[in-house]
Amino acid sequence: MATIDSALSEFMKLDFNTREMLLDIIQKRQAEARRKAIARNAKAGQRDYLAGNLKSESASTLIQRLEQS
Repeated sequence: MATIDSALSEFMKLDFNTREMLLDIIQKRQAEARRKAIARNAKAGQRDYLAGNLKSESASTLIQRLEQS
């Protein structure tokens, strides 16, 4: 497995335009991975709610619980 240091070293051997293109590709892939994770979490939450595993509560109650934690 490549270390971050060795990956960065190889990355810096690329010409400027290629590095720019690679950065753009990585950012887009990260954004897509983040969107997929959010969608999975939303679907899981919806399934849990529909199965009765979650309870609804008011926004003020939720804010109070978050502030206490």
